[in-house]
Amino acid sequence: MIVRRREDLQGTEREVRPGNGHWTSRRLLLRSDGVGFSLHDTTIHAGTETYIWYKNHLEAVYCVAGSGEIEDLETGEIHPIRDGTLYALNGHERHYLRAHEEMRMICVFNPALTGSEVHDREGAYPLIES
Repeated sequence: MIVRRREDLQGTEREVRPGNGHWTSRRLLLRSDGVGFSLHDTTIHAGTETYIWYKNHLEAVYCVAGSGEIEDLETGEIHPIRDGTLYALNGHERHYLRAHEEMRMICVFNPALTGSEVHDREGAYPLIES
């Protein structure tokens, strides 16, 4: 059994912040935990716009606080996000994520992240096999 608290991850290697300062992610479950997916509690900071393309991973995101929007760059559709909204990137969609106010998101990745991934120029995480 694994039991973790978000506040216990603050200031550890499981709390990740990119150089652009757009978000902060607390990685509750990673590949090393052996459950087959990773689970993240991520804060998207207000006023930010982030280009993302998870070409190597599927992601499902559930918003539990705040508001913003996701823009599907293939269709041009813009979907509002607020508390209670789920979106799943089941087609590896290129997208912009915009936070009108601070958003707290619960994110699931498959395959599981190792925790050491960094977004590349394409907005993707590399697929780390080992």
